[in-house]
Amino acid sequence: MIMWLRNLFLLTVLTANVHALPDINSWTTSKGMKVLHVEASELPMVDIAVTLDAGSVRDGQHHGLARLTHSLLNKGAGELDADAIASRFEDVGAQFSASADLDRSSIVLRSLSDQALFSKALQLYIKVLAEPSFPAKDFERQRKLMLVGLEDKQQTPAAIVSDAFFKALYEQHPFAHSADGEIDTINALKLVHVERFHAQHFVAANAVLAIVGNVTQQQARAIAQQINDALPKGQAQKPIATVTPSQQQQLQIDFPSQQAHVRIGQTGIQRGHPDYYSLYVGNHVLGGGGFTSRLVQEVRSKRGLSYSVYSYFLPYAQPGPFILGLQTRADQVDQAIAVCRAEINKFIQAGPSEDELALSKQSIINGFPLRIDSNRDILGYLSVIAYYDLPLTYLHDFREHIAGVTLADIKSAFSALIKPESLVTVVVGRGAQD
Repeated sequence: MIMWLRNLFLLTVLTANVHALPDINSWTTSKGMKVLHVEASELPMVDIAVTLDAGSVRDGQHHGLARLTHSLLNKGAGELDADAIASRFEDVGAQFSASADLDRSSIVLRSLSDQALFSKALQLYIKVLAEPSFPAKDFERQRKLMLVGLEDKQQTPAAIVSDAFFKALYEQHPFAHSADGEIDTINALKLVHVERFHAQHFVAANAVLAIVGNVTQQQARAIAQQINDALPKGQAQKPIATVTPSQQQQLQIDFPSQQAHVRIGQTGIQRGHPDYYSLYVGNHVLGGGGFTSRLVQEVRSKRGLSYSVYSYFLPYAQPGPFILGLQTRADQVDQAIAVCRAEINKFIQAGPSEDELALSKQSIINGFPLRIDSNRDILGYLSVIAYYDLPLTYLHDFREHIAGVTLADIKSAFSALIKPESLVTVVVGRGAQD
């Protein structure tokens, strides 16, 4: 069995290499904006993403500010109102989006590469990015929508457990608060806060740019130059506070639901961590590999304690969380948690089997081409590579790094990082006594 798996794995690696990987062009503009470009001429499309160090970690005490600011970008720019902006993007067949997550934000344009259409789309994109007018009426409307969203979250156990888990894990660190903010912080936001946030963060030195599609490097340089010229030079944001390793905690939040929502975890790794690939492959065996994972086999298949159970690492610029999640009946919570903890302990001590390792490598490597089979997928990877300063060879090296992970690597990485005595556990649902 083991020999068969090794032969199959070797074949997988060899055949996976026939999939062409994109060549990445890279340069830095005169104002300090890093640019990554991939030419993909198969489709008459261009995808552009400006990624900023303007996620919710930059909210300060104004929780929700980053997300509110980004939601207002296309509500007014220069002489244009929201309807005019939407109409002009639609007229040229372009799509615009802006979002703010925990440690970064993205402003994205998708357009046809036809020169006349693309030129109009790009000029409008730049105007919305660099010259938003933040109309007062739209500010109030978006703020009220965020408040409605927060009220909905209070009735959603999955959202409650996620927010509570991050708060328990990160305490006073900026990672602790949700990008959605809280009702009191959203109520306290003023238009001037949005204007200041934009002025401070939407600058070239705080941005990276990814361009993918039917544009040559020369054309991409011209695109980057236009965006560079429209933004102030500014300054890159200072690094956020260092994450302190989490401490053991158990939190029960009562909620009138049939199912209890559970999160177990601790602080994990940052982007570029030397054990990233060992932890990635190991977690695929533990809880990231779907129905073949240890947790699914032990919690769902053997005991019927949960329909879905999973685990994953979420790396940021600072150590993000290691998360194990599941839903189960209230009277099964203690048993389900005990089984999950036992599997974590067992995995730390013994690691995966040779069969499990071979199958996980095969699955990851076979699935990799599907993760980069569209311009949008590549755009996402370019943004990550540029923002977190990963090697330009990241996509080319990924499968080789996965193939090189050993049993000893996984056992060493998990035993060094995961501390069972420091795991944070959050349960949202009816108490077992109910």
